[in-house]
Amino acid sequence: MNLYDLIIQDKEQVTLNDIFLEPRNKEQFVQLIKEHTYIKELQEYGLPVNNKVLLQGSSGCGKTMTAKAIANALGKNIIILNLSNIVSSRIGETSQNIKMIFDKASRERSVLFLDELDQIGKARGSDDKDVGEMRRLVNTLIQLIDYYPENALLLCATNHPEIIDTALIRRFQLKINYEMPSTEFLNTFYDNLLSKFPEDLNKIDRKYDVSFAEAKDHTFTLVKSNLIKKLEANAVKI
Repeated sequence: MNLYDLIIQDKEQVTLNDIFLEPRNKEQFVQLIKEHTYIKELQEYGLPVNNKVLLQGSSGCGKTMTAKAIANALGKNIIILNLSNIVSSRIGETSQNIKMIFDKASRERSVLFLDELDQIGKARGSDDKDVGEMRRLVNTLIQLIDYYPENALLLCATNHPEIIDTALIRRFQLKINYEMPSTEFLNTFYDNLLSKFPEDLNKIDRKYDVSFAEAKDHTFTLVKSNLIKKLEANAVKI
């Protein structure tokens, strides 16, 4: 498989202000961006720069968008890799593919975003099948993270941090939690989404106890339904 077939091409331009983040999370990302903006000055004082970050928690709450926003803020290319797509039946090939991606990101000083880390980062020995090979794969990943250069940035995401090998978890200097949004936070999100549409289209029943992604899909589905009804009513009048 070609190296570039493994990379998800996504040119969407996103900023942190486009993402609904908990205030504490946003503070940490702003700090992270500033550290990489002033990396040379920090290094002159012998200060370490955080460059290995784990985004963990609920699906659909903005982990991928956060990675894109950070890359955009730093003016860096982002390499997005969904690890569920890279796992090969020949696990040795998977290790080689991941190493190639890390080498590319290191050379280019890119932001490397590994989604679904739990696909290959499971605790060593947790699988009955190919236990030895899986252990070697996790060991390879740990080594790649250990030697990842400070002037490049690694972001990993998982919905299931509890099944990831503890030695792998320890490699991340920052671990940032994504929780399902509160009713108040979702209402603000709905208000923001619906403000872009005319008043006669934005009358919808709001869903709660869902992620931002689910809320967005729900909103757009109902707004489209309202618009189609309006168009059909106008067509009948004509």
